[in-house]
Amino acid sequence: MAGAAVALCFLLREVDGAPQVLLGLKKTGFGRGKIVGIGGHVEAGETDADAVIREVREEADVRLRHEDLRDAGVVRFVFPARPEWDMDTRLFTARSWEGEPTESIEIAPAWFDAAALPVDRMWQDADHWLPVVLEGGRVNILVTMDNDNEAVASSESLLF
Repeated sequence: MAGAAVALCFLLREVDGAPQVLLGLKKTGFGRGKIVGIGGHVEAGETDADAVIREVREEADVRLRHEDLRDAGVVRFVFPARPEWDMDTRLFTARSWEGEPTESIEIAPAWFDAAALPVDRMWQDADHWLPVVLEGGRVNILVTMDNDNEAVASSESLLF
């Protein structure tokens, strides 16, 4: 059975030659209290790109265009103890956009140095794939969570 369709976008910039990524503190719902990528569920009739453009605007008041998005791959999350949480997540990055990230009801956005990600405050799987995405790579990975729904039981890179 397929998981819920989700799309995330990682805005990238450089400050004094150091790469940074926009992440956000999740304030509500699934993942509350964790630092996460900006995005959310793909609604009926939307493409992954349409969904991430809408979600980034809703969550951080940043405007993206389709041509701003770079496909960074897919992460499939499997939660054996909670299969209703399974997700098929399309990843994007963007280096251009309009607007300054602003806090919303759902997310408190903040810039982080790409070389010093706050992995201790993120889902445990993030360090399995996010550095590759931030370096410009593309991933296709299956992450199976442990029965506690927090720890990673296994992580497997798949061929495209």
